[in-house]
Amino acid sequence: MARDRGKSKDPDVSVGMIGLGCAKNLVDGEVMLGFLQRDGVTITSDATQADVVIVNTCGFITEAKTESLDAILEVAEARRQGAVKRLVVAGCMVQAYANEMQQEIPEIDAFVGLDQLERIIEAVRGEGDGSLPDQHGAVRLYDHSQPRLLSTQGHAFLKVAEGCNNPCTFCHIPAMRGRYRSRRLGDLVADARRLEKAGVKELVLIAQDTTRYGEDLDLGKEGLRRLVESILESTSIPWIRFLYAYPATLDEGLFDLMAAESRFLSYLDIPLQHADRTVLKAMKRGGDADSFRKMIDHARAKVPDLTVRTTFIVGFPGEGKTEFATLEHFVEEIRFDHMGAFTYSWQEENPGSELGDPVPQGIKVERLERLMELQQPISQELNQHQVGRLLPALIEGPLEEMELLTAARLERQAPEIDGRLLINDGTAPAGSLVEVKITEAHPYDLVGTMTRIIDGAPERVGLPVLG
Repeated sequence: MARDRGKSKDPDVSVGMIGLGCAKNLVDGEVMLGFLQRDGVTITSDATQADVVIVNTCGFITEAKTESLDAILEVAEARRQGAVKRLVVAGCMVQAYANEMQQEIPEIDAFVGLDQLERIIEAVRGEGDGSLPDQHGAVRLYDHSQPRLLSTQGHAFLKVAEGCNNPCTFCHIPAMRGRYRSRRLGDLVADARRLEKAGVKELVLIAQDTTRYGEDLDLGKEGLRRLVESILESTSIPWIRFLYAYPATLDEGLFDLMAAESRFLSYLDIPLQHADRTVLKAMKRGGDADSFRKMIDHARAKVPDLTVRTTFIVGFPGEGKTEFATLEHFVEEIRFDHMGAFTYSWQEENPGSELGDPVPQGIKVERLERLMELQQPISQELNQHQVGRLLPALIEGPLEEMELLTAARLERQAPEIDGRLLINDGTAPAGSLVEVKITEAHPYDLVGTMTRIIDGAPERVGLPVLG
């Protein structure tokens, strides 16, 4: 860790966290906050009012690193001005760049690596020995015995594995988070049970490659299906979904389970990244437009109400007009319910850095805009099919932009990545399952009126600490 400026045993020290990046990083942040709360540290949701600020960083793409550094520098300035007593940096960027950050930003008091989440206590209290985390791929695997302070209402993420074995040339996450390692099935079931006791209505299974779950535990390709079956049998959580399917490890038996079990939501998030074989080969990913089409057609045949989401990268090395046209045609043909896209971010740490960055940024942005414009009417039309239907929804709470509206989500809308349902008539506490009549459709969001409460939110003050 960077040099510690004095030690404090003050039990009333207040800590705020700036959480950045993906849901997997969010879970790490919740575990760190759980350790702190168990140790008697006061947690505040307003980092500007905290004595100690933790910046939980993301290092996936250039924009994410920039956002993380901007947050660190902002807190560092507050540290210089005396508004913040300590600055702690955690997350993926620590695993890769702690040495550089220590040299460039001396206001950072401590670093916490991905294998050191329990050391957040000494980092916050100034009790560290000054050593930096090991800047190689992480190796630890946390379990359900770790404390956790939930930061979400109604839903929670269950991280089923750590690390990644895929060789994608656009991604250096394996270098930060290490080799793929699955949590034990029984451990995950125990975690799901404690989340249910905390009032969770929607359980979202996540990993870097969630469909690979259990491969390293000799569960074969059916590991994720066996896990979902065990959670269905051992809990009464009404909504269960998984995110981040990888085409090569996708078990088609999952679709049979979706068709048979209403609690296992008919939702498939499968980031395909591209549809042109030349580009996919350069990415070191399998498949092409034809194989992806067959896979999705087969899934939709088994699960007629299946919601399909994907993500694409535009401007990858080797993507010319012809390759991009293949992607455009594929998007038109498949008609995804939800689609995300981002421009290729060259980083020297990426396994494919030698491919360079030949596509000009202006062309990347133009292609991104074209692809999203292509998707908009598709999403609008598919959302329009929901108008007039009575559907279950999970309440998230008052809409931040307009408190007279209540934000919620349908089964076809995953947390944080898809659009929302805006309820303009009727309300219920955050975490409640309600029935809603859909009245309006927009490209991303839907509007509806609440007709009844199906299952109210548990009575509790604040958010629960698990463990």
